[in-house]
Amino acid sequence: MRYAITIFLLAISTISFGQANSYSAWKEEAKSNIRLLPQYGGAEKTQEQKKADQELIHTYAAQEGSRRKGSELLVKFGFDYLYKGDLKTAMYRFNQAWILDPGNANAYWGFGAVYFSFGDFDNALKQYDQGLKVNENSANILTDKATIYMTGYMNGENESDYNQALTLFRKSYSIDPKNQNTLFKLSACYFVKKDCENAWKYYNECQKLGGRPITKEYTEALTQGCKK
Repeated sequence: MRYAITIFLLAISTISFGQANSYSAWKEEAKSNIRLLPQYGGAEKTQEQKKADQELIHTYAAQEGSRRKGSELLVKFGFDYLYKGDLKTAMYRFNQAWILDPGNANAYWGFGAVYFSFGDFDNALKQYDQGLKVNENSANILTDKATIYMTGYMNGENESDYNQALTLFRKSYSIDPKNQNTLFKLSACYFVKKDCENAWKYYNECQKLGGRPITKEYTEALTQGCKK
């Protein structure tokens, strides 16, 4: 069981959680830097800041053709920085995406991803839940929310966490069956329970689409633990 859980950790760890010291510094800086807080912490902005926001909206809306498209571009930039480990710039971009379009659920997906990367799952869940209020069928948010519950199961082996994770993964899959991240994690989720049939099913579906998130370690573990 413990080996299977370790493999699942390898499956989900696209971002490092080992940033406790930097997170303490982050929270301290956020007291004076509202750009490090989702939606700028709800702070009342200065006239100069409001003017800058309007210029941002005009620039990206004109460049991309609409505020939503400009917002999506900024979300993409945010995740690019996130995966490079530059969480500060990532949060700046996600906030800008929110400014462009507060109705874009992917901005909340980005907010949650920043907290997720710090291992602050409570705040990550809050952001994911806000995003799901905007778009209850966001496969990306559902999968990342499921990942938090699965991580909770890994740490405490609470069956309710596992069941919640599986329910969310399945819902995400029903919405977008071609999301490779969802497919990979569904496979790993079933592998943890030694459900080899489903572990291979979603693994193979992911492979057919390119298998981008599949790790060498997971392939080896699945091959050894679920021999065909």
